[in-house]
Amino acid sequence: MTTTEATRDNKGRFTGSKAVKNGNGKSLGMLAGAAAGGVAVGLLALFGRKAIVQAPSALAHDWVEALIGEHRAVAKIFDAIEATDESATLRRSLLLAQLKHALTKHAIEEENVIYPALRDAGNKDAADLLVKEHGYVKQYLYELANTPSTTPEWMQIVSRFRADLEDHVAEEENNLFPMLRATLSEEKNKALAVAMNKEGFKVA
Repeated sequence: MTTTEATRDNKGRFTGSKAVKNGNGKSLGMLAGAAAGGVAVGLLALFGRKAIVQAPSALAHDWVEALIGEHRAVAKIFDAIEATDESATLRRSLLLAQLKHALTKHAIEEENVIYPALRDAGNKDAADLLVKEHGYVKQYLYELANTPSTTPEWMQIVSRFRADLEDHVAEEENNLFPMLRATLSEEKNKALAVAMNKEGFKVA
C-alpha cells in the first residue's frame, strides 16, 4: 500500500508529492498468513481429536466387535455416574455430557448403517424396534438434562435408563448383530465396518 506526501523545494515551496510506502500491506499479509495458519492448526487438532475418539472402533476386527466395545465404554460412564453423590454436581454434568456424546455417535453409526443392513437382510421389524428404543434413549437424556442432579430423582432416572439400555444392548449383542454378520459375506462385513466408522467419525 502507498500514500502520497507533499515535498518542498530548496526555497520551502510545495512542489508536488511522492509516493511513500508504509508497512500496512506487509502487516495485512502477515495477519492473513497467521489466520490461515491458525485455521489449519485448528483443523488438524479437530481431525486428531476425532481420530482418537473413533480409533477404538476403527481398530476393532469387525463392526460387531466395534459396537460391543462402544457398549462397554458407555457402561463405564454409567459406572462413573453411579459412583457420584448429590454434591458432585459438576462431575455429574460433565459425565452426562460425555454419555450424551458417546450415545449420539453410537446411535448415528447404528441408525445410518447397521439398522438399514438389518432391514435389507429381512429383519425390518427388529430394526424398527431398535430405532424406537433409541428414541427412548433420547428421552432419558432429556429428562436427565432437565432434572436437578442434586435430587434423588436424578439418580433414579439414571438407574431406569441403564436397565432399559442394557436390555437393548443384550438383544443386539446376543441375537441381532451376530445373526446379521453371519448372513453377510466377508467382503460385505468389511464394507459395513468401513461405512460405520465413517459415520462415527463425522460426529466423533
